[in-house]
Amino acid sequence: MSTSRNTPDNTSKSAFEKAGEGGNDPRIVPHRPESMPEGDNIPYPDYTEEEQETWRILFRRQLTVLPGRACDEFLEGLAMMQFPADRIPALKDVHQVLQNTTQWGVARAPGLLHEEVFFEALSRRVFPCTDYIRPRHELDYTPAPDLFHDIFGHTPMITHPEFADFYQDIGKAAGKAQGPVRRELERIYWFTVEFGLIRSKEGLRIYGNGILSSYKELQHSLTDAVEKRPFDPEVVAQQEYDVWHMQPLLFVIDSFEQLQEQFYKWARGKGLLE
Repeated sequence: MSTSRNTPDNTSKSAFEKAGEGGNDPRIVPHRPESMPEGDNIPYPDYTEEEQETWRILFRRQLTVLPGRACDEFLEGLAMMQFPADRIPALKDVHQVLQNTTQWGVARAPGLLHEEVFFEALSRRVFPCTDYIRPRHELDYTPAPDLFHDIFGHTPMITHPEFADFYQDIGKAAGKAQGPVRRELERIYWFTVEFGLIRSKEGLRIYGNGILSSYKELQHSLTDAVEKRPFDPEVVAQQEYDVWHMQPLLFVIDSFEQLQEQFYKWARGKGLLE
């Protein structure tokens, strides 16, 4: 997610834009690259040993807190991805798995993207993915995107057909969203793709990528410290959020079919999808 142009008042600005105005972190300044390499054209960076070790720490630690918290669809996708535990995955390999499962692809992003660039890629079933990893002091939580969040958090869910289609619908809807409606769409993205919960036979589980890639957020989100509300696009679209703190409020879907259908109904009512 990122910021938009021509936002005349605070109500039409994204959460990242508001945070950026305070000079909090230069990493949330959006990029608008002329092009992004995709698939086999993505080179593998010359990572340092410390960066490779950061991946090993994050990957192994996260696996210990997923049981009983992550939804089955994420765990199944994680198994399909077959990420190496000892080194940072190559984006071209991630791309190939998504191509073989849901006909999605991966593009190498230089950082947080301008929302127009990001959503346009989603509309084409291309996931923009960073290839740099967070510093050691942000192991537990990082407000800026990095490859662990993008690769570990996002790509397993894209192997799920209904979620993959919903993700593309968000990108398509964003192509027509303007002004306050664009901010509403951003909030729906945040409380589903990034911070969504799903009800299962075993109880509440997590499908939101921002939670699944955060050690502390993953352990926090299902506790009584977090208010849980039923997913309703009309309600979610009006709910503000803060990118700098663990989330105090989350929304729960009953199924990915419900998520896709209710979002489509909302977006069609706004004239964003046909």
